[in-house]
Amino acid sequence: MLRPYYFIFHMTIWRLLHTPPSSGAWNMAADEAILEHIYRGEAMPTLRLYSWDPPCLSLGYAQSFNDVDVERLHAHGWDVVRRVTGGRAILHTDELTYSVAGPAEEPVLSGGVLESYNRLAQALLHAVKSLSMPVEMKEHEDGHTQQNLNPVCFEVPSTYEITVNGKKLIGSAQARKKEGVLQHGSLPLTGDLTRICDALVFEDESARNAAKERLLARATTVESVLGVGVAWETAAQSLVHGFEEELGIRFEIGEMSPSEIQRTEELVKEKYANPVWTERS
Repeated sequence: MLRPYYFIFHMTIWRLLHTPPSSGAWNMAADEAILEHIYRGEAMPTLRLYSWDPPCLSLGYAQSFNDVDVERLHAHGWDVVRRVTGGRAILHTDELTYSVAGPAEEPVLSGGVLESYNRLAQALLHAVKSLSMPVEMKEHEDGHTQQNLNPVCFEVPSTYEITVNGKKLIGSAQARKKEGVLQHGSLPLTGDLTRICDALVFEDESARNAAKERLLARATTVESVLGVGVAWETAAQSLVHGFEEELGIRFEIGEMSPSEIQRTEELVKEKYANPVWTERS
């Protein structure tokens, strides 16, 4: 009679990873390598918190590379990478990025995209509330049409998005694969959100400036809301506590295994730094 209880208790223990700032290709490869190891039973469900160096434009899985203004991107010294998750483009800089990886039968991730996305959104909501932010979660049903037309993630409403005064704060996307579930997302801490428009193709400068104005009207950063900066470490701690309190997870601080690191390096070369993957239209 003790075995079912032990199983449930065991499934609430997750690994917590803090990895150093890394390239876009390495970050995306690490997420996939971790998921593969979880699928083979070589790692437990994992929350990874990380950042990007250099700044990187990430494209959604099905997004056309034709959206990217390569010349402007390189002029800024930014990278570009393609995610395995859907959604639209995000410029990763001045942010806290999280990824969640685990088996589809893990209680937090079970039940399909919307159900699991909602659970994780509740944890994110708890986290940013602890930063004294007046956040709320709203469900949008009209986001899909706009998503197909707009290259910028933070301009597009999505189901269970987290907002402040009607402006989007966190952008997240999920992929459900045979190896399990991968969700990652971005919490912009500071900086000019409109910089992403300098890396994307627009008909003319008037259209680019109009996109910047729309973005500022529809999205925000932690610093813009609070009026003061929040350190990456502070935001990371809030995210961990949000997951613990809202989802009943107990974290064990860990490191990527040598096998995970090796697989990450393989995926960088084979996939995420490969133009065949990144530059498809």
